[in-house]
Amino acid sequence: MSFEILETSLAGLKIVVRQPRGDARGFLARIFDAAGLRACGWHAAIEQVNHTYTARAGTVRGMHYQLPPHAEQKLVSCIRGEVWDVAVDLRAGSPTFLQWHAERLSARNGRALLIPQGFAHGFQALTDDAELVYCHSAPYVPQAEAGVHFGDARLGIAWPLPPVLVSERDLAHPPLGADFTGVAL
Repeated sequence: MSFEILETSLAGLKIVVRQPRGDARGFLARIFDAAGLRACGWHAAIEQVNHTYTARAGTVRGMHYQLPPHAEQKLVSCIRGEVWDVAVDLRAGSPTFLQWHAERLSARNGRALLIPQGFAHGFQALTDDAELVYCHSAPYVPQAEAGVHFGDARLGIAWPLPPVLVSERDLAHPPLGADFTGVAL
């Protein structure tokens, strides 16, 4: 197998640990393997692959998701530097509704997060010059874009560094209202 799958406390959210093969030249690590990931819930084609670069440690990006019928799964991998990657369960009726899980992803530890539909996703760069690669099961649809404020008190996400840079777009995401009952998939 090209990676090991670890469970989290949130149903459907998985940690993917790559098993690189190396020699004196370096290594090869598989970013995506449809057959290997099918067993843990990935059943779609990759519709889009995105690459982000974050220049400054402390920068926060997120919390983003797409509404049905454009909800997406994401496989998030760090290929340079280190990030605190966060997924929040927004699924209506989920026993872990509004709970979050964070994982340190880095080029060195070879971990990735497999994020199911109905989760918001974001991260904080823990190092300067952090780069991520995202595999998406659905294309980006601007009209389906949604987000939650990264500092929403209802979620209580424990960011490891003081946020130093957040986009205007992400700052404009509202906190969840008391009437938010989740994303119906």
